[in-house]
Amino acid sequence: MTTDHKSAGIWTTFVESPLAVKAVLGGVFINKIGGFLNIFLVLFLTAKGYSAGQAATALGVYGIGAVIGVLVGGALADRLGARNSTVLSMAGSAVLIGSLLYLPSYPALVVAVALVGAVSQIYRPASATLLSELTGDDRQVMTFAMYRFGLNLGTTAAPLIGFGLYQLGGNSYDLLFWGEAFVALAYAALALVALPSKAKARASVEAASDGAPAPTGRYADLVKDKRFLLYLTGTFLNAIVYVQYLSTLPLDVQASGVPVFWYTLAVAINGGAVILFELLVTKKTQHMKPRLVVLTSYLLVAVGYTLYGLPLGPAVIVLGTLAWTLGEIIGGPVVFAYPGMAGPAHLKGRYIGSFQFLFGLGSAVGPVLGGLLFLGVGRSVWPLLALIAVISAAFGYFGVAPSQPKTPVGDTVAADPIEPVLAAEEVVPVAEDVAPVAEEVAPR
Repeated sequence: MTTDHKSAGIWTTFVESPLAVKAVLGGVFINKIGGFLNIFLVLFLTAKGYSAGQAATALGVYGIGAVIGVLVGGALADRLGARNSTVLSMAGSAVLIGSLLYLPSYPALVVAVALVGAVSQIYRPASATLLSELTGDDRQVMTFAMYRFGLNLGTTAAPLIGFGLYQLGGNSYDLLFWGEAFVALAYAALALVALPSKAKARASVEAASDGAPAPTGRYADLVKDKRFLLYLTGTFLNAIVYVQYLSTLPLDVQASGVPVFWYTLAVAINGGAVILFELLVTKKTQHMKPRLVVLTSYLLVAVGYTLYGLPLGPAVIVLGTLAWTLGEIIGGPVVFAYPGMAGPAHLKGRYIGSFQFLFGLGSAVGPVLGGLLFLGVGRSVWPLLALIAVISAAFGYFGVAPSQPKTPVGDTVAADPIEPVLAAEEVVPVAEDVAPVAEEVAPR
């Protein structure tokens, strides 16, 4: 059955997707809705008698482990396949999360927290790789919009569910942590039943390439794709700026004497708007040129953080947040879908893993950099961050291939997405490629 890509709306895309895609979308939501550890870790450790500094250190270690886990997951997605990687990730994290309740010393807890952070993230590149492999090019963006919807909805609901389990357990963290371990095991069981084995996935890739054996690859092969390296640079810089609403903005709100209510309202507006409108907007953006969508998205982030540089007040906080939230809504699905569309079949996991790694790394570096800049230059931090966002837009624009051919949508696995490793005459050197930014990027 073949459907015109113009009619591929939200429901059509979901209904016509393979069972494995539905399982990944449902599993990601289930996993995120049960993701309590990083939310309650600091409270858990301080309740056990550890200092605030020790608790903050453990949370930082968790974040480092998560970034490393994504990179490892990209390699395992190509080596083990999505099913085995997901089962390993979820089953392993279930055991580690349960162990946190019984470890007797702080060093043991820190090691376990680092392992939880790493192991629990291994599934993410595998899930995204499978979505990309089993989805036609004209459904990629909408599928990743649904993927992000599950992530965002689960992340929003998790704190409330976690608090409910905390109270249900008599103000104890036992039920909360065992609940997360159970959810991870449930996702592992779902993956074992519903996701294809590596052999079947490899057979599909070989069938799509006229029976030729699927080649193997390494992260070193990805470095040869100069255009995608530009895209990764843009991803890293954009993540540094994007995360400032969680770090530098509250510092500025506090220093400016603005009621905290307006900051919390802005954060709530961001979460609600993304959940409510991103899927609907994606019905339009999935048919637009990806490089223009990325450019628009990143420039709106620059606009939002430029607005924060105005005399801070309720209107500035809300309008600035709405601007970069619109950028997130417009570009989020395309930004997340593109690595799977850019990478050749045998490197999909590594392309996706490298993207998620640099996005996570930028999210980790951003708060530190923003805080240091705020302490050093005060409110001048906002135009500096906006400039970084403009630079990220240039890298993002030139890092996306100019055009992408569409493939038919059917009941079978789609043909391999495009490979943007361009012929030598098509690859523009980085210095020459970035030079025309001032001419091609419209002024804000």
